[in-house]
Amino acid sequence: MQRAPAPVVLLTRPRAAAERFAAMLRAQAEGARILIAPLIEIAPVPFAAGRPARGLVFTSAEGAQHFAAGDPRRDLPAWCVGAHTAAVARGLGFDAADAGADADALVAALAARPPAAPLLHARGVHSRGDVAARLSAAGLPTAEVVVYDQRSLPLSPAARAAAASSAPLVVPLFSPRTAALAALVLRDAAAPVRAAAISPAAAAAWARAGGRPAAVAARPDAATMLALTGRLLAAARPA
Repeated sequence: MQRAPAPVVLLTRPRAAAERFAAMLRAQAEGARILIAPLIEIAPVPFAAGRPARGLVFTSAEGAQHFAAGDPRRDLPAWCVGAHTAAVARGLGFDAADAGADADALVAALAARPPAAPLLHARGVHSRGDVAARLSAAGLPTAEVVVYDQRSLPLSPAARAAAASSAPLVVPLFSPRTAALAALVLRDAAAPVRAAAISPAAAAAWARAGGRPAAVAARPDAATMLALTGRLLAAARPA
């Protein structure tokens, strides 16, 4: 009897982030079949430097990187979503703090212990959470500056071939936007698909675009997503 094919982990987030997660997964699951096929690419958006601010808000590493590329100031404190974003911001020269695992946690933390304002949120074209509006409503005037775009990409030929095969696909979903794009391109996949969503919002976007119910991480961070992806991978392996 022919042995069932081993599952493939399909990583659809931007390439740099996908490669970081792939390295973590390989360290945990030796021999895992991983296919990197970004559905989004990050591109800089020109912006005017020197916007008035007494502090910065970075909800992604890309926000920190592209703000730093276009604005020379490093004397402003920065509040970040997640340890990775905070570490990237510190590496760029900012006095950066991890203010929570997601946008909700960041807004709650800053509202509870208000820093000097106004603040400036450096974000992408596609952004969720209404961070600036919510901080402003909480008494912390916050403006926005768009510093990068998240351009959609077609599914790669290798990923199309994987979707047309019988090998199960495990698909980690790290944002509502990538979740929706992934559901659309995998809607007619012959391969059995198991999705791991970083948040209820990502799971909902996946479902709205036609994906079957996704497993949702208990916490919106890389370590929890790694564990959840590992569990789905183990469950999809042939007996």
